[in-house]
Amino acid sequence: MGWVSLDRSENDPALFWAYVIRALQKVHPGLGEHAFSMLQTSPQSAAEPALTSLINEVNAIDRDVILILDDFHVIDAAVVHMGLAFLLDHLPARMHVIIASRAEPLLPLARMRARGHVTELPAADMRFTPDEVSAFLNQVMALDLSATDVSTLETRTEGWIAGLKLAALSLKNHGDVQTFIRAFSGDNRYIADYLIQEVLLAQPQPVRRFLLGTAILDRLSGPLCDAVTGEPGSQA
Repeated sequence: MGWVSLDRSENDPALFWAYVIRALQKVHPGLGEHAFSMLQTSPQSAAEPALTSLINEVNAIDRDVILILDDFHVIDAAVVHMGLAFLLDHLPARMHVIIASRAEPLLPLARMRARGHVTELPAADMRFTPDEVSAFLNQVMALDLSATDVSTLETRTEGWIAGLKLAALSLKNHGDVQTFIRAFSGDNRYIADYLIQEVLLAQPQPVRRFLLGTAILDRLSGPLCDAVTGEPGSQA
């Protein structure tokens, strides 16, 4: 299993595919070495030939090859999406690509869905069920909460495991469980820290500026946000 944790620097296609090949080589030594050399020699024109070489090598392997692309939402370079679409269109039978993303990737998903070539797990499928929430809070985190308290936290977090974990950590440091649960919301310090570090700071500077500038509003509309920020294009 090759795992690539992406950041914005991998919008450079040569760097993106170099990391992909190096990740695969950790579990399949020597795989894609020719493709890697092609990318280093001629990064602008060699992407498709290099991927063709990589695909042919994977086809020759007699076991499954799994590639995980984590945080793919940070990739917005069209050339990288085109290269990945090429790989997926010619994917060897024993190769599996797993994409973890906070946004739907700009790939030919409609065609892949029609062919039955993709399995999708949307946000609703990632939520904890009420029984899973209860098991996590009371068994894993040993909080001994009532069914009512568990239900309240499940509703407030919408079954989001990161939110549940942050709530549980907060509860361990809070003397009054009932007061905490009644007050628990997005302005809890742990929740706020997580959202700032993992969500807000991951956005491009113009998006951050827009979010901060419009945070004072109870409701959003394009013209109102234009007036508040002093910039056009808020509707988009």
